[in-house]
Amino acid sequence: MSALIDRFLRYVAIDTGSSETSGTSPSTKAQHDLAGVLYREMCDLGLSDVYYDREHCYVYGTIPANNKDMLPAGSRPVRLGFVSHMDTSPEVTGRDVKPRIVKEYDGEDIVLDEKDGVILSPKDFPELLKQKGNDLIVTDGHTLLGADDKAGCAEIMTMAERLMQDPSIPHGDIRICFTPDEEIGEGVKFFDLARFDADCAYTADGGALGELEYENFNAAEAQVTVLGRSVHPGYAKNKMINATLIAYEFQSMLPVFENPMYTEGREGFFHLNQMRGTVEKAVMHYILRDHDRTLFEKKKQTMRDICAFLNQKYGEGTVELLMEDVYYNMIEKIRPHMHLVENARDAMRMLQVEPVEHPIRGGTDGAMLSYKGLPCPNLCTGGYNFHGRYEYASIREMELSCEILLKIAAIYGAYHVSANGSIAR
Repeated sequence: MSALIDRFLRYVAIDTGSSETSGTSPSTKAQHDLAGVLYREMCDLGLSDVYYDREHCYVYGTIPANNKDMLPAGSRPVRLGFVSHMDTSPEVTGRDVKPRIVKEYDGEDIVLDEKDGVILSPKDFPELLKQKGNDLIVTDGHTLLGADDKAGCAEIMTMAERLMQDPSIPHGDIRICFTPDEEIGEGVKFFDLARFDADCAYTADGGALGELEYENFNAAEAQVTVLGRSVHPGYAKNKMINATLIAYEFQSMLPVFENPMYTEGREGFFHLNQMRGTVEKAVMHYILRDHDRTLFEKKKQTMRDICAFLNQKYGEGTVELLMEDVYYNMIEKIRPHMHLVENARDAMRMLQVEPVEHPIRGGTDGAMLSYKGLPCPNLCTGGYNFHGRYEYASIREMELSCEILLKIAAIYGAYHVSANGSIAR
């Protein structure tokens, strides 16, 4: 078994599910279990500046540059970063993961659990057929696998091992960081940019081989609270205000087809992901998404307009709206640094991998880091069907994803940062 796959199997055995309700950072103590493993591995490999933020659960390290003698006088090596997250989605448990390797997949159904009838089928997941002949890592049908993003963690660590052991690959300073709580949108909440000190970076947090992502949703969260008036239903005429019915009315006024069930590509949506209510009070939680900033702002205004209309209809203060932006489309911050995209394309093509460039229908740590001043597109890892029991990883694609990281590191080994701070080759 390769070092990469051995690492991955060890990492997925550690339960690192994050929590949206704990109110702590990290959101679960279990994430420290993997952080400790990664910290010790980096120390054992001889990385420099290895640091474990034991309060907030971030792990940092540096692969020192070996290309300084190759650079123009007065310049310095590019400090290139690689980031992946340690937590797994809270939507499906990551406790007691039992991965299994399916050798040379034959294109037929994969029975994950015969007793419970859990089957990974190309009828449901047609992209499986592209994996014929490849070895796959699957679940036992009762947990997620954790390829999101332990595949990225394993690939970055394997890249680090290769670079530390093979001085023939010229490279600048390689900064590494493993983050907690990405799955709940808090992966960079306590990310120490000064400690990381990179000029640019990549997240290894994508899916299928060749994915190169540098455009994502603009995102907001909204809470709609409806305050009603409870009166005995036998005597309620002209007195009762049913908060739950007004909540339904609010939802019915949103555009029907701007809903995740009907959208794809760059199409945005309103998504009601939680609702609870009685006659007295109803609360709805929404997420709003759009790649286009103008359409994103229009969606937020639609929520405000509906709120204003219902307050006019039922009385001021009946409907309250709390709305907050979460992240923005990273493309605005990547455009001035398109060398990141061009060099990732080149790295992939050196390995006969065709880049697959499409907007992320979600967000990454990289989107938030880009708006903090660290341009950071996203790279493939070889995992599929994230956040569920049908998650799987392609060993071939994981190995090639790791090679892509190595190629990118080597490409930036020919770059330098000049005295004026510009990155050049």
